[in-house]
Amino acid sequence: MNGNFHSSYDQGFARVAACTSTVHVADPATNVTEIMDTVTKLSAESVAIAVFPELCLTGYQIDDLFLQDAVLDSALDAIEALRQASTDVFPVIVVGAPLRRGNRLYNCAVVVHRGRVLGVVPKSYLPNYREFYEKRHFAAGAGTTGTINLAHRQKCHPTPGAISANAPSVNTPLGALPASTSADAPSTSNSATGISPAGTSSTSATDSAATAVPFGTDLLFQAVDLPDLTFHVEVCEDLWVPVAPSSRAALAGATVEVNLSGSPITVGRSRQRHDLCKVTSAKNLQAYVYAAAGAGESSTDLSWDGQTMIYENGALLATTERFSRQPGYCIADVDLDLLRQERLRQGSFDDNALTQPAGVPDQLAGGQWRVVTFTLDPPHDDIGLRREVDRFPFVPNDPAQLAQDCYEAYNIQVYGLVKRIESIGSPKIVIGVSGGLDSTHALLVAARAMDVLSRPRSDILAYTMPGFATTDHTKNNALALCQALDVPCKIIDIRPACTAMLKEMGHPAGDGEPVYDVTFENVQAGMRYDYLFRIANQHGGIVLGTGDLSELALGWCTFGVGDQMSHYGVNTGVPKTLIQHLIRWCISSGQFDTDTNEVLESVLATEISPELVPARPGEQIQSTQAKIGPYELQDFTLYHLLRHGMRPSRIAFLSHHAWRDAESGSWPPGFRAEDRNSYDLAAVKGWMQLFLRRFVGNQFKRSTLPNGPKVVSGGSLSPRGDWRMPSDASAAAWLADVDSVPEQ
Repeated sequence: MNGNFHSSYDQGFARVAACTSTVHVADPATNVTEIMDTVTKLSAESVAIAVFPELCLTGYQIDDLFLQDAVLDSALDAIEALRQASTDVFPVIVVGAPLRRGNRLYNCAVVVHRGRVLGVVPKSYLPNYREFYEKRHFAAGAGTTGTINLAHRQKCHPTPGAISANAPSVNTPLGALPASTSADAPSTSNSATGISPAGTSSTSATDSAATAVPFGTDLLFQAVDLPDLTFHVEVCEDLWVPVAPSSRAALAGATVEVNLSGSPITVGRSRQRHDLCKVTSAKNLQAYVYAAAGAGESSTDLSWDGQTMIYENGALLATTERFSRQPGYCIADVDLDLLRQERLRQGSFDDNALTQPAGVPDQLAGGQWRVVTFTLDPPHDDIGLRREVDRFPFVPNDPAQLAQDCYEAYNIQVYGLVKRIESIGSPKIVIGVSGGLDSTHALLVAARAMDVLSRPRSDILAYTMPGFATTDHTKNNALALCQALDVPCKIIDIRPACTAMLKEMGHPAGDGEPVYDVTFENVQAGMRYDYLFRIANQHGGIVLGTGDLSELALGWCTFGVGDQMSHYGVNTGVPKTLIQHLIRWCISSGQFDTDTNEVLESVLATEISPELVPARPGEQIQSTQAKIGPYELQDFTLYHLLRHGMRPSRIAFLSHHAWRDAESGSWPPGFRAEDRNSYDLAAVKGWMQLFLRRFVGNQFKRSTLPNGPKVVSGGSLSPRGDWRMPSDASAAAWLADVDSVPEQ
């Protein structure tokens, strides 16, 4: 990667804040002072964009005072004061103010940064129902474009409708080459910015609020020195209409949408705001920053709660306490790199942009956008990461959401198996049961599938096949589980057959020598599945695969006649870190009886082991995770590689923040304190290097996978579905990127 590994800005994040302010009704001078107090604090926290509520310079509920020149002049003075004060602070500041333009008054968002008014965005759609009467005072801004002069009328008397001679160029014809002009350098060039499918016009901001500045609903604001930070502004009601400005702006390239809202509170409105922001951020593949009016607003007929929230691609990152009497804010680092990746993957996003109407003033997605550029100059040191990074991205931390996910995952597996059984003549199911997590869960799925089909569980033929390192604990768990589920289970000791094969091969272990190499291990794994396939032939059954998504990612399976192969694999779409929670959910939701639950608890407490290599006296049993890495770390890498296509160094950055301190952040339900691990950056880097080598080197095993259902949104590794790659690819590019990760 380029830049400082530990810098969130260099890693493609942008820190944003949604703010409330204590409004002093019709007193812009006091309001701007308090706003700047908050901005100063946010600047110290390296916030790039600070969003305040609608009409926060005057107050939203001031009725006919909006038509008083004294109030409107004072708002202009406040904007000028804000502009001057912004010179020495870091954030782009977005505030609400009533502004005159020609013979109309507009409800506006004013965007200020480093001593410049970058632009003014009028509210597109005005509510005039229930408690809202905005059309009494304001003009709708939808489709407006051009400039606005922020000078007092008594100091400046421009011809109505005229544009200043030094105003930026506007209304570039559709399809014309756009002019690119920096806010810091007013030179122009004939190069396209590539933001809008139909081309863009880039314009400069002005050095004084008293001169003409860009005005309109066609403005995008872009940081020239922070890739992917392009934001757009909409105001309150704009979010509530069927086709919101934010959707058009997203199609034109806006990765962040900010909403200045008045929105008086009534019962149920908070939930509606959340729903709208969540859905809008998800379908637009955006971050959505929302700030509603709060303390100080007139309570003559309404009340206010000061709700703020920040969503990203459907996920809530931050919010504030409602009904506070003090100004406040919520902060989050939005992941611009992730949003870019999501848009890259979702081709329908750009397809939708190409179908939007062109040349219609109030439908701008296919028309001409003006891009106001500015230099953010973000910090490049370690300022932390202001968002929670889930340790288990496949496993929700919220108990209710986890229960819902487990319910869906379990039934996806069950009904996938039901369909396969029905489609091939209702065969019996043949399964090897080891007493470990994967085979235990596969057996639970098979048992429920038989219940759904109204068939006896005795149509499941289970076999436990002890080898050279099988412990009594796991064998007894396998037998007890089958007994509790009323599934017949037979024991086949594979040691004699394996010894004979090893001896015929001339392997030293065939003569009893303790040579425990990969051949020794795979003879056992292959022998088990050789038995299962032939038993399936004998009884007219199918072999049910038990291997999971994590094992497939790491190539931790024996190819061919081994646990890589089956007639149908119910676990191939389920990562290891989720399987244990699925078993816990089966217990807590009462899927089976008490006797079954007791065995399941024992299975959950068992060390994950292939049980292929005997432990010497005084040694611990063979540990899978000691060989291929902690599944919790490897599943973290797998999710972000598979779901988002992130570069490994960035995954390491996120993994470091997720796993460096076991005491911080949330854990999924059911995690005991003694199971809560932490990993330093060196461990993260080392295990990631192993993951990448194994992931690329074992693609051939995934290229011949049997059928099995996709379960999690994080993706699957089916060669017919989510993941397709050549089996002879090189991991060099990924490993070179990991090399850039520091050890600490």
